[in-house]
Amino acid sequence: MKSITIKGSQRESVGKVSTKALRNAGKVPCVVYGGDKPLHFSADELAFSKLVYTPDAHTVVIDLEDGTKLNAIMQDIQFHPVTDSILHVDFYQLQDDKEVTMEIPVKVVGNSPGIMAGGVLRLVNRKLKVKSLPADLPDFIEANISELEMGNKLYVTQLAADNYKFMHPDNTVVCQVRVSRAAMKAAQDAAKAEKEAAKK
Repeated sequence: MKSITIKGSQRESVGKVSTKALRNAGKVPCVVYGGDKPLHFSADELAFSKLVYTPDAHTVVIDLEDGTKLNAIMQDIQFHPVTDSILHVDFYQLQDDKEVTMEIPVKVVGNSPGIMAGGVLRLVNRKLKVKSLPADLPDFIEANISELEMGNKLYVTQLAADNYKFMHPDNTVVCQVRVSRAAMKAAQDAAKAEKEAAKK
């Protein structure tokens, strides 16, 4: 999985006043959990753009001024309700021998006979939660739609999961091929024509 480096500096004081001062200076207060104790640091808001405003999944290298480097994944992010600026980010430190849970984007591959026949693809889940060791986290999950006829659904149980497991119920729908209005109208028109032909 691709990694993004975020440079920051450790925070000594974590009260409301210092947090507000950080935000006023264009910095985001952050916490890393998963180590011996929570680590508080701050980084420029611009440093998060490649991590937050992307459909891809990434691990993060947190590179602090004192020389500390940690591998982590983003666990939670809070945005300002009005301005959409980032208020706070929680990270979880990665350990090579400890499994982590992460949301991974779904990538649709293949040609569906149902779509070729006029159906419409609906991606129900754009991301899926998986659990694995950090080294086994995939960049994306392939959803092969080659077998989907019109009206068919692709379930999470039909996806390949080599070194990770899905954290979803077996009946979770990943995507489906729906009958389009045009295809439905064509079918209705054909049925109507057949009826009228039978009357004659």
